[in-house]
Amino acid sequence: QLQIVESGGGVVQPGESLSLSCVVSGFTLDKLHIGWFRQAPGKEREGVSIISDTDYYFHCTDSVKGRFAISRGNAKNTVYLQMNSLKPDDTAVYYCGAAYKDIQDMCDIGVEHFWGQGTQVTVSS
Repeated sequence: QLQIVESGGGVVQPGESLSLSCVVSGFTLDKLHIGWFRQAPGKEREGVSIISDTDYYFHCTDSVKGRFAISRGNAKNTVYLQMNSLKPDDTAVYYCGAAYKDIQDMCDIGVEHFWGQGTQVTVSS
């Protein structure tokens, strides 16, 4: 069975930090790219950060550069999103997505991904 489970969301004040975790199971990790995506109320889902099967990584949006970092844990089926200097505009449901696609296509939510259930991140004073 294929499974993707996110955790770590919560409510924080602007400027604070959160770390999200994504655990994938049932997948062959070779050729599997994993990313974080988010969807704010009333907005389309967008790509945030991607990490490849070989741990090449990049951000999908300039708005998180210098603030967010994607990484893989000692357990290679676990991917983290460290979010620093959080802003109210970062408020969204954050989803982990995985796909056996070209890495250059991973930010495109129109490409078929396997999705987790999402975890809520709220940044508010």
